[in-house]
Amino acid sequence: MIRSDLECALARDDSPSARAALLALRAGADFELLSEGHQAAAAQQSWATWAFRHQTMLDTGVTPRPGLAEAVGKLQAAGTSLVHLAKITSPQRRFIIFLAEDLTRCIACMG
Repeated sequence: MIRSDLECALARDDSPSARAALLALRAGADFELLSEGHQAAAAQQSWATWAFRHQTMLDTGVTPRPGLAEAVGKLQAAGTSLVHLAKITSPQRRFIIFLAEDLTRCIACMG
């Protein structure tokens, strides 16, 4: 995946986290497609993991990362759709991005 492809995918998502991730990417943040060379996984698998993490944070008084609640909802809505995982790392923030199987759309973003 090249930077411009990830920019296009993020630009199609109007969530605050996706907009912030896009700005970080355009400012030169590092990025990586974590599932490169691996099969995409069903969104519901990621949903189960992140929904549990989110609930644990709420139960223990830990402030969830920005966009986590919205991302959990979007992953649940995506159901059995296949997603790839990417990350963007800037000096200020780290973003986790769930991309559609064809890598053209951002399904969910947090960070």
